[in-house]
Parts: sequence; C-alpha cells; structure tokens
Amino acid sequence: MKIHVLSLFPEMFTGVFGSSILKKAQEKEAVSLAVSDIRDFSTNKHKQVDDYPYGGGAGMVLKPEPMFQAVETITEGRNPRIILMCPQGERFTQKKAEELAKEEELVFLCGHYEGYDERIRTHLVTDEISIGDFVLTGGELPAMTVIDAVVRLLPGVLGQQDSHIHDSFSTGLLEHPHFTRPADFRGMKVPDVLLSGNHANIDKWRDQESLKRTFERRPDLLEEMELTKEQQAFIESLKEK
Repeated sequence: MKIHVLSLFPEMFTGVFGSSILKKAQEKEAVSLAVSDIRDFSTNKHKQVDDYPYGGGAGMVLKPEPMFQAVETITEGRNPRIILMCPQGERFTQKKAEELAKEEELVFLCGHYEGYDERIRTHLVTDEISIGDFVLTGGELPAMTVIDAVVRLLPGVLGQQDSHIHDSFSTGLLEHPHFTRPADFRGMKVPDVLLSGNHANIDKWRDQESLKRTFERRPDLLEEMELTKEQQAFIESLKEK
C-alpha cells in the first residue's frame, strides 16, 4: 500500500512513522509512507496557503489551489481514495479501517486554521473522516490514528497473521481480558480456566467475557449484532443479575 499525507506540519509525523509497527511495516515493504508540505504546492511567492473567508468571520481558510495541485501531482492521474480529516466527517470505526486496508493507495489531507475551502470537500476528496465528536488543532493527529489502524491490518505487518482478528470491534464485541505470568500476583490470580489447557472451555470463557464487557461498557454494540442463541441466553442471564 502507498500512503501519502499532505500537511502544513510534516515534521509531526517523523516520530510516529519511524517507530513501532509503522516502522516495521515499511521495513517489510508492506506499506510506503510519505509526507509532503502543502506549502510546497503554493503558487504564491510567500508560500501562502490560506486566506480570509468570503463573507467575513474569524479564522483563516485553506485555499483550493495548493490542495488540488498537491493531490494532482502526487497521484499523477491515478484515482486513490482522498481522505479529508474533518470533525464533520464519518465517524471512524474498525469496519472503516478494514475497508481502507483493502485499498492500494490512500492520500490524507490534514488541514489547520478554520477549515477548508468547500470546493476541496466537494470536488477533490472521496472520504471525510472524524475520529470523534471533538475538535483538534489540525488533522495530523487524526490522520496518524487512522493510518496506524489501517496499516496494522495489512498482510504480514503483525507478527501473527491473525492477531488482529479478535481485537476490540473486529468481531463487533469488545475484547476479552488477557492474563500472563505469574499466575498469582499479590493474591490476584489468573482464572483457572486459562490454566486448564482445555481450549474449548477457554474459547467459551473468552466469548462470554467479551459479551460481558460489551454489555457493561458498550451495550449499544450488541444492538447491531446477530447473536447466537447461546450468546443471547448469556446476555439475558447478565440482565437478570
């Protein structure tokens, strides 16, 4: 996969793209990550990329020319997904990450200031994504979040090929609890079932713990799921308690 980011502050991505899973993904050639400064595509001699909004108002608005020029230069006639990081966009989910992970190329637009010229939104981008109902200084941190969520799903990126399958939200449920050595830490013991070696019982325990955690913390997720009869019966038993 090719991922290109357009930002007014490209230096913000250096640490994130050069560390942990994103660094390993590039070393494995599962993804190429590039960041460009939007100012490099400005035709203004002062590299100005923003201006005052028509009609008045506070703040500055990103101009259309540098954004269009940047995308056209980067894509060279290709038609990748052009993603605008914006609080007005579609709420980002694991399902969306899985969808984007199937693409060969993604371009992320990260704005600052008051917002974007509307022509960028309506004539350039294919997706608008928000990571939550709040406003940040710019789109850089949200873009890092989305890119991390997408890249870890690419084949060969994680150590175990199926290690992301049981992540929270991948199955529609929150993930079950995890334990490691020692089995007894200060009197806090690992559940006996995990020490039993009975994989059928372990799988059942994990499924029920995922259901329980989802019921307690995100019951809204259960409304969107098609539960088995056994899972539904377990949920009913939790309600009775």
